[in-house]
Amino acid sequence: MRELTSLKNIGKEMSQKLKSVDINYAEDLIEIGSKEAFFRLKVRYPSICLVFLYVLQGAIENVDYNMLSEETKADLKEFNKQFKV
Repeated sequence: MRELTSLKNIGKEMSQKLKSVDINYAEDLIEIGSKEAFFRLKVRYPSICLVFLYVLQGAIENVDYNMLSEETKADLKEFNKQFKV
């Protein structure tokens, strides 16, 4: 099993947050996907924003989060709308 910090975009702070929601290894994040991981984080840390979702997806795709395709960003933005109050 690989450490979360072995993934692009995932530093120590993000790794700790992910572990707090039972995502302990890189393979865990890849398996559950960015949306489920973001959902878990949002429940525990309500103030996290869309950028966290981009970071998670970038980690899964092994790209810098700001290099995600416009299509992917649009999909993630749409997903994030459900958390707006």
